[in-house]
Amino acid sequence: MSVVLYTTVGCHLCEQARELVAMVSPDLTLTLVDVAEDDELLARYGERIPVLMKEGRELGWPFGLLDVQQFLAG
Repeated sequence: MSVVLYTTVGCHLCEQARELVAMVSPDLTLTLVDVAEDDELLARYGERIPVLMKEGRELGWPFGLLDVQQFLAG
């Protein structure tokens, strides 16, 4: 399963998102994508990060433990 976390340097909410994913699925490897490195991604996600992406589906912040569980299971 491939899961992407759209993030950027110094984003404390992104760190919280990573911790939630680690609690739900400790063995899952997240692909971290820094939106600041791509103008298109920055325009799309800059105000919305952190955002999880899996199989074309997005889970945008704010989300909690149950939201992450359901998102990863779906």
